[in-house]
Amino acid sequence: MKQRLILARAILNRPEILFLDEPTNGIDPGTTKEIHKLIFELRDSGTTIFLTTHNMTEATKLCDRVALLNDGKIAEIGSPQDLSLKYNKKIQFKVLLKDNESLKLNDSEETRGKINWWLENGELQTIHSCEPTLEDVFLQVTGRKLK
Repeated sequence: MKQRLILARAILNRPEILFLDEPTNGIDPGTTKEIHKLIFELRDSGTTIFLTTHNMTEATKLCDRVALLNDGKIAEIGSPQDLSLKYNKKIQFKVLLKDNESLKLNDSEETRGKINWWLENGELQTIHSCEPTLEDVFLQVTGRKLK
């Protein structure tokens, strides 16, 4: 409740710039979802939002651009997607077939042929690319774990 009150007070006067420090820290998932919705609404109405967080999943979801800090200096900056693609050195796919067989495959002509065959024959349930997460990028760039 305290965190919600602080956020409500911060947006009461519809600021042009809003600084949020770990806005969902210690909050239940339902309230977190509502705060995320509010942040998107503020952003869409023209508010510039600076968000500090150790939660890279939240940063990926909420931020158009991120700056990864290491010892107080910007180590990397860009959109979460651009950073994930930049550090995606090993292109892989995770597939789930109709028989519930789960495979992680490296990109190759053979892999693309298999995926096409599974698609054409209705054998493919899901396919996902395996880019590094923003947390993976942070660890690679800084060489340190998130606290």
